[in-house]
Amino acid sequence: MEGKIAILGDTDFVMPFSALGADTFPVGLKEDEITQGAKKILDEEYALVIIPENIAKIAEEVFSVKQNSPTPCVVIVPFTTEPEGFATQALGQALKLATGIDILQSD
Repeated sequence: MEGKIAILGDTDFVMPFSALGADTFPVGLKEDEITQGAKKILDEEYALVIIPENIAKIAEEVFSVKQNSPTPCVVIVPFTTEPEGFATQALGQALKLATGIDILQSD
């Protein structure tokens, strides 16, 4: 599968990806900026979107319309802020969808 890669996050997060040739969408921490950046990514039909955990909850609202589509594949990664567990939760949901088993379930 071929496609473009988009990076959504603040300037510190997107800068290294820019050097690798990925399309970057630097945004602030305001909800409207994050939402607007996420909508631009959806309009341009990217295959992979990488976002930091600190803005993932806001961006997820926009990307949820494509939740059952194969693209974009949204990857949430921890960044410099204190981990909130959102990245782990998103990974668990993706693994459950792929395998049918809640692999990260803690008893």
